[in-house]
Amino acid sequence: MLLAALPATLRAQGGSPSATLAARGILVGTWVSRTPLGGDQAEVRLVQPMLMAHATAYDRHLRVTGTVDFEAWTIPDGELTIGMWGEGFVDRRHPHTIIHELVASGVGQVGSATVSLSGGKGFAAFGSDDPANRLTLRYPVNHHWSQLLERAVLTGGVLTGPVMLEVSLFNGDEPAYPEQAPNFGRFGDSWSTRLTVFPVHGLQVEASYASVQSPEHRDGSGTGQDKWHASGQWTRPLAGRPFYAMAEWARTTEGDGLFSYQSLLAEGSWDVGRTRLYYQFERTDRPEEERIFGQPTRSIRPHIEDATLGTTTWTLNTAGAGYDLTAGGGDLRLRPFVEVSYASVALSGPGVFDPVAWYGGTDFWGVSLGVTVGLGRTAFTHLMGRYGVAEDAMERTRAPHHH
Repeated sequence: MLLAALPATLRAQGGSPSATLAARGILVGTWVSRTPLGGDQAEVRLVQPMLMAHATAYDRHLRVTGTVDFEAWTIPDGELTIGMWGEGFVDRRHPHTIIHELVASGVGQVGSATVSLSGGKGFAAFGSDDPANRLTLRYPVNHHWSQLLERAVLTGGVLTGPVMLEVSLFNGDEPAYPEQAPNFGRFGDSWSTRLTVFPVHGLQVEASYASVQSPEHRDGSGTGQDKWHASGQWTRPLAGRPFYAMAEWARTTEGDGLFSYQSLLAEGSWDVGRTRLYYQFERTDRPEEERIFGQPTRSIRPHIEDATLGTTTWTLNTAGAGYDLTAGGGDLRLRPFVEVSYASVALSGPGVFDPVAWYGGTDFWGVSLGVTVGLGRTAFTHLMGRYGVAEDAMERTRAPHHH
């Protein structure tokens, strides 16, 4: 709609604008064997309901990417999961903000290099792809160690040959609820950079660093974080069938190194006809923050370091299979899937948090059975968080969407 409003004389200079619109959501039933609520728990929810739009003009020199997320209404109290935390939720995945991303990019050539400048609300140039664009339904425990999203962001990028460099400026604060906008008064207090190399077709190697000021204090009075991330991704056929593998390492320190959290994750998938088999291994440190009295799945916000009761290490193995009911794509796509997780938790280092007392044990099972529904030809190919030159570069090693 934004591009269509351009004056006709301007549109004519670069051809007619083009736009695509798609929607996606997952209807899923999940069971988890241990929760802080006591015993096991099961629920049925509509998760990741999103409306996604792409628009281009001037031969793709001008681009707009938008994603509207409806989880504020479908999972206002979060999604049942194992180990996930962040934005005041614990052992439940928090709903994402309604305007998940709305970013405009200008892309052009400077000599042999492609350059871009992107601005709006979205993802900073840091870490790996958003879990919504990856394999498992269950979000990794390391989501807040390996991605920086839902910020007011300005990103510059340069792509020359097999090398891409991105730098982002953004506000450090993360949202406390789905309707909350970034604190624009803090824009520019945080920054990140990501270097990506494409040595051969199908291989992507990435390293990132971010300095994030007071992410859990909106007014900026909290401690800052230093974040490092590195990953490798391979997307080439195996035995003539689509194959994908990715491994990542992440480390976040807070309070000038007083707290340190690390993560290792590896995942892969193999498509056999319409069936996708996938597996993910993860070992991630998680801060155990003081909970709200009477609400064991919510932590106190704004967070202060004195409210950290210790650090736990979560080890998870997740395997799943999905089946594409539609051959050769189409406007309506259905992908039923089943996913099973086994996890364990242990206290690492000093602390007063006791996993046995809190959960009644240290091992967890989780089972999810659901169907991903996509409407529109880009419903399963919309890649969040990649803007400007990064959007073009990802076509070299595009990973499959989950399920």
